[in-house]
Amino acid sequence: MATAALEKLLQVGTKIVGVGRNYAAHAKELGNAVPKEPVLFLKPTSSYLENGGTIEVPPPLLSLDHEVELAVVISKKARDVSQATAMDYVAGYALALDMTAREIQASAKSAGLPWTIAKGQDTFTPISSLLPKEMVPDPDNIELWLKVDGELRQKGSTKDMIFKLPFLISHISSIMTLLEGDVILTGTPKGVGPVKVGQKITAGITNLLDVEFNIEKKQKQGSS
Repeated sequence: MATAALEKLLQVGTKIVGVGRNYAAHAKELGNAVPKEPVLFLKPTSSYLENGGTIEVPPPLLSLDHEVELAVVISKKARDVSQATAMDYVAGYALALDMTAREIQASAKSAGLPWTIAKGQDTFTPISSLLPKEMVPDPDNIELWLKVDGELRQKGSTKDMIFKLPFLISHISSIMTLLEGDVILTGTPKGVGPVKVGQKITAGITNLLDVEFNIEKKQKQGSS
């Protein structure tokens, strides 16, 4: 698929499907049990932020947690697909950040409420340009990394994912139809932590691409 056509996919996608706790070490660092089946949640496409943009921290919060992830971009309608054919539905890949208002998430979890406010706000899904699938011959063995103000915070390989891509695509498509341009966020390796207003995130897929985002306080609409 040509690069221009691939870039347009994000504009037509209907949803972002997040996979939680897909790296055992990350599940343990947050005190969560290692799941026996994928933990799924949804994010709106309005949360996308292009490379070079500004991640906004909504008041009264002082920080957000960073979570670097491999994003899988769906090429065509997928419903009840088998693991054997699942990768035929992949158009390409991207690097994404699943920014999380951890205070809000923790409060919601303790009350048995959804995570939407903690995960779905504007700018909470920074994403790179898209890589055609041909450029990533082995997506189950690539290295993700993230730095805050030049300090390495996260570094891990997709080979450590609990649930691999064919299983994830098959499993999710058995629950909800995946459409052209939809994105699956495949989970984050260990090392998540807070990033504050005034700091800068750089992240990447080793030898393939990198991104950069500034962190600022969210301004109320109409304020200067």
